Formats: sequence, C-alpha cells, structure tokens
Amino acid sequence: MYDESGILRKLGIEALSRMQAGMRDAMRGGDGDVVLLSATGSGKTLAYLLPLAGMLDAGSDALQAVVIVPGRELALQSYEVFRSMGSGLRGMCLYGGRPAMDEHREMRSVVPQVVFATPGRLVDHLEKGNLDLSGVRYLVIDEFDKCLKMGFAGEMGRALSLLPAVKRRFLLSATDADSIPSFVNMRSVVRLDFLEEGGVRDRVDQYVVESPCKDKLDTLYALLCSFGGESAIVFLNYRDSVERVSRFLADKGFVVSSFHGGMEQKEREDAVFKFSNGSANVLVATDLASRGLDIPGVGYIVHYHLPVGGDEYVHRTGRTARWKSAGRAFFIIGPGEELPQYVHGSTAGYDVPSGGLVPPRPRMVTLYIGKGKKDKVSRGDVLGFLCKEGGLDGGDIGRIDIRERWSYAAVSIGKWKEAVRRASGRKLKGVKTVVEPVR
Repeated sequence: MYDESGILRKLGIEALSRMQAGMRDAMRGGDGDVVLLSATGSGKTLAYLLPLAGMLDAGSDALQAVVIVPGRELALQSYEVFRSMGSGLRGMCLYGGRPAMDEHREMRSVVPQVVFATPGRLVDHLEKGNLDLSGVRYLVIDEFDKCLKMGFAGEMGRALSLLPAVKRRFLLSATDADSIPSFVNMRSVVRLDFLEEGGVRDRVDQYVVESPCKDKLDTLYALLCSFGGESAIVFLNYRDSVERVSRFLADKGFVVSSFHGGMEQKEREDAVFKFSNGSANVLVATDLASRGLDIPGVGYIVHYHLPVGGDEYVHRTGRTARWKSAGRAFFIIGPGEELPQYVHGSTAGYDVPSGGLVPPRPRMVTLYIGKGKKDKVSRGDVLGFLCKEGGLDGGDIGRIDIRERWSYAAVSIGKWKEAVRRASGRKLKGVKTVVEPVR
C-alpha cells in the first residue's frame, strides 16, 4: 500500500520543499499535463517520482509509466531514487552501450511497471515489440531541454508515436526551454516555474583563483590539496584534457576518477562508483557529468575550463549543494581570461597554498567481488561475506553495489589488503569467488 510519509521517513526527509509539494499537488490534483522548471539540485527527481508511485497500481504487472532521460547516468540515478523509495513497484533502466537482447531478457524477469530509458534505446525496444504499451498511461520527460539539444527530437517523436495510450505527460527541466515540440502533444498544461526559488546559487559560495600560467595544472594541484580530502569535481571542456589532467593528478599522488563520453559504459559507471563511495577524492570530467549525477557530499566544483555557456555553468555548479546542503565553486582564471557574464552572484578571491602540499588519501578502496545478481547475491550477502571471510567489521564497509555478474564494495583504506588476502577464493553463496581491488 502506498505510504508517502513512510517513504519520506525511509529517505530521511522531514518535509517536501515548496517545489516538490507543488509538483505532487499538480500531478495528483488534476488530469492535465505538467511542466516543471526548477533549479538543478533542487530535488526534481523525487518531485515527480513520489506522486507517480501513488498513481500506479502495484498489483498490476503491466508497464504503466515511461520516463525518458537524455543519458544513461540520469537513467541510473533516477532508478536508484525510485528503488530507494521502497514503494513496492518494479522498475528498470534501458540505455545504449549494452546489448538490447540482454535488456529484453531482464525485462522478462523483472516485469517492470516503470522504465527509465534513453530515447534511442526506448525506440529500439518499442519497434521490436519488446514492451507491451497498452497499459502505459503516464509519460515523463526529464531534462527535456537537454534531450532536444542532444538531437533526440526525432527519437522522442518516434517514441511518442508508439505510445498512443498515454493520458498525461510530465516534463521537467532546470532551464527555461524556448518551446515544447508539437509532437509532445501536451494539453491543459499546468506550468510550475521555480527557477528563481531555492536554486543552488543561494547555497554556493563562488571563488576566483588566478593562475599565473595559461597551463593551469600547478594551480589546480595546489587548489585541490587545499580542500583537505573532501570530494571535488573538476570540469573541463574536452576529452583529451580530461585524460591529461587525470594523468597529471595521478602522478602527483591523487586518486582520481575520469569521466567523459569517449569511455566505455562500464568504465564510466566504475568511475562514478569509486568517486561516490569515497575511493577517489577527485572526479575529472567533461560536461557529460554536469547532468544526471546526483552524488551526495560533493563539497567543491572546480571550473578548470570556463563553462561554454550559461546552461553549462548552472548544471556544473548544481553538482554541489544538492538539496539543502551548501557547496563551493572555483573558477581558475588564466592570463587573458575573464569571468563570464552569465556567472550569477558575487565571487571572492582565493589564494592557493604555495608550500607543504600533500595530496589527501581517500577514505575507501573499491573491491570487485565476482558474484552478482545472476548468482542471487544481495547486499546483505556481500556484507556478511566480507565480515565473515574478510575479517571486517560493519563500520569498515561502505556502499555496496550489486551488478548483473559482479559486485562492488567500498572498504576502509586501512583494511582492504587484509580483507582481499583473507576473502579471495572463499565461497560466497556456496561458490568460490574472486575478490580484488578495482584499479
């Protein structure tokens, strides 16, 4: 039975924000379509998922809602919020970078009532008849402006033409898109505009760091050392630059995760997992990471390259100060560069230290465990295995993530070597398994 207050308690949320309450009331209180505009980091995902869960029939096996997102990262993050709600509904993600055949097999096993999908992969499954659309009444398009900017208008138009039973549409964005495409076919639209309310700009302190050289690497190194080990995302505009900066920081002693569109899907997922669980202090990324990554506790954003536009600035900065937390953003300005006019709010100068620089060590190390969902392994199984066979206490173990054929676990940096020595080759669910660090 749907229990909103119970879900909020489970998520540790005392009360919804005004934006979230407004979206809930608009979705539940009418029968028309809704457009929600709200700043990045303000909790839009929960704003639509909470009422949506109450509008679906947990007792029916039919697919009832489709959520379209621009990229796999947002699909995974949205699904994780959905899963953590514990509403009794089943969901799954559909995205490129893995065989559609594998997803189809998973569909038959999961029987999802909600799918989170990228446009191209959704169309692929719809045209193959892998999804029964007769029960789909609700369509959500999250970050619809990004979907259009990324050139997905054709795929979205095709997908919507294959969803004829949809009765209500819910569109969400962190920027005010110029227009909504006619193929979305919205009607009786309620528009909720919270862009100027509760945005991250009110909770982020901004600083300018002067780099004496056009090559900003030494300035970046000193700046990151001054953060004392707290999580930071460094944004650059080019894939090659991400690789170069990552190598430089790694050579200097930082544990770094890299993230850009040229990486394989598993590499990107591994990078985000290591960063989010404390196994890497720094995530060096292109703007691909500026949307869809909802990682708690990111205290610092560093613009190594200046954002190419206002939207990029908003979404980069929104990776810190998630929900009601605070954060800091730093612009490294080289010779001949100026702070862009689209930067909102005041900025202060920031002097980086010049001596005694020591890269902080991360708190955790990520371990690979060679058993996953296909082996009927749960988080509790992994936790028990590491405690019993690895000699760890529960406090030594952080986030555990179960994949289809393997699992990851974050382990305290001072304990992981002994845990690997003791647990590798031992039995998990009655079968010997590999345990090794993720490099």
